[in-house]
Amino acid sequence: MYPMMSDNGKSKIWDPLRRKEVALTPEEEVRQWFISFMNTRMNIPLYKMMSEVSLRYGDGPVRKEFRADIVAYGRDSAPLMVVECKRPDIKIDNAVAEQALRYNMILNVKYIAITNGHSSHLFSRQEDGHYRPETAIPVYEEMVSD
Repeated sequence: MYPMMSDNGKSKIWDPLRRKEVALTPEEEVRQWFISFMNTRMNIPLYKMMSEVSLRYGDGPVRKEFRADIVAYGRDSAPLMVVECKRPDIKIDNAVAEQALRYNMILNVKYIAITNGHSSHLFSRQEDGHYRPETAIPVYEEMVSD
């Protein structure tokens, strides 16, 4: 993950999921760090992840459009994990968790992660449908085995 300079002097970074250079904003730096973390520490293959995923909830005048930072998919191509990334200066609080939960109303994932690069939290869905914090970092094979 190396920043690059574009022709207009703005910093860019390669996004391996979108397969293109994107503007290097503080949030993008966190997103790229977490993509790398998911790939190297959680063993999630890059081809099982997407970034900046468009989501739609509802229809007609009550339709809401969302954009998930990162979505990881299981072997069956169903969404497995959604990640909400924030700039490093944004505090991870209930509002951030609620944003990730809104995405989950559409995706119905087993795992939810929120991060600002300094603080990261991973939650897993339990049999009762509630999410609880994970105490260990799962790897992809564990995540898809249930």
